[in-house]
Amino acid sequence: MTTMAYDRASQDVGNIVALEHVNLWIEDQRISTAFYIFGLGFTRDPYLMVNIDNMWVNMGKQQFHLITKPPQVLRGTIGLVVPSLERLIARLDRVRERKLLDGTKFEYVHVDKTVLVTCPWGNKMRMHAAGPEFPDMPIGMAYVEFTAAPGTAAGIAKFYDRVFEAAATVAPNGGSPTARVKVGPSQELRFKETKAPIPDYDGHHIAIYVANFSRNHDWLAARGLVTEESNPYQYRFNWIADPDSGQKLFEVEHEVRSLTHPMYMRPLVNRNPSQTQREFVPWGDPFHPGAE
Repeated sequence: MTTMAYDRASQDVGNIVALEHVNLWIEDQRISTAFYIFGLGFTRDPYLMVNIDNMWVNMGKQQFHLITKPPQVLRGTIGLVVPSLERLIARLDRVRERKLLDGTKFEYVHVDKTVLVTCPWGNKMRMHAAGPEFPDMPIGMAYVEFTAAPGTAAGIAKFYDRVFEAAATVAPNGGSPTARVKVGPSQELRFKETKAPIPDYDGHHIAIYVANFSRNHDWLAARGLVTEESNPYQYRFNWIADPDSGQKLFEVEHEVRSLTHPMYMRPLVNRNPSQTQREFVPWGDPFHPGAE
């Protein structure tokens, strides 16, 4: 019997098992629908947050939570995977041709096998085609890349490694050191150093699920970093701090959930955005990998 040598560590997923949503405030649900649903091809959740004060937008196993308030802009770029960049561009072309987002910050450009898209309020998104780069994600949110101050990437990686027991490394990234934090089998949090001015934090947040829930909570609570004790299976904190010095390195609210949270692994409805009335395909309404 042949004994194979495997890199077992490459299959570790760490303690943060999923990045579930990014929460942003938006100004107008009609504009948001034209961008997220018609343009990007995602799906408004049909069951929850269906009033005009909030909309949840599904893409694969992840969501945007879009509260109708004065808009927020994430300091960085959200990495999204779609089945087809060609069809994405065709949808964005239709949005532009119909002048649905005229007068907003909406724009898009095809760059180096990706499409860089700016939402109507200025949020940056890098769209990737499903494929070998993201083998387990035919559609979804692959990463969130924040812009961080010079000299902070190493401390940020150390924070996630020690406090959240997540595999975290620092990549040189062409002179812009970037902390890369593994989230489950196919997602990342990234913190890319920049010398450019970083806007003030405006309250946007991310939601993550963790397997070992109490250890990270107790570490943060002991240092006065927990900002909300939401319920038995959720808490929140804002500051990423160096575990050794205690220096605060980057602020973004984390909604931290346990695996006992009632919404963990909630099935999300995803439509096939290529299904149209004129080119209707029977049984082609739901999204399936390869459906486009």
